[in-house]
Amino acid sequence: MSHSDNCLFCKIAAGAIPSRKVYEDGELFAFHDIHPAAPVHFLIIPKAHLASLAQVGPEDAGLLGRMMVLAPKLALEQGCNPYPKGGFRTVINTGDEGGQEVQHLHVHVMGGPRPWLKG
Repeated sequence: MSHSDNCLFCKIAAGAIPSRKVYEDGELFAFHDIHPAAPVHFLIIPKAHLASLAQVGPEDAGLLGRMMVLAPKLALEQGCNPYPKGGFRTVINTGDEGGQEVQHLHVHVMGGPRPWLKG
C-alpha cells in the first residue's frame, strides 16, 4: 500500500493526525469533516495514496465500488434519514478547478435536515 509522507489524509489514516473516526478496515478509512457543510458530513478515503479520481484506473474499480457501497451504510449510521424522504449527497472534488483541496482521493458524504450551510 503506497503512502505519501506529505499527505494530510495519509497521516490521518495512519493515526499520525487525530480525527473523529467513523469507520476503518484494511483498505478504507472514514472520518468526520473538520469544517462540516451539513449536519452529517464525513469523508471516505482509501488508505493507499491516490491523488484524485483523475488518477484511478481499471484496477481501482473494486476500491471505488466499496467506497460507494459503504457510503449509504455509514450515512444512516451517522444520522441521515432513510431514502426517499431523507438521503445524502456524495461529492468527489477532482483537481484545482473541481475544488479539490487535499490531493488524496476522498468522497464527501453529506446529509441531514435542510438547509445546509453550502449547497
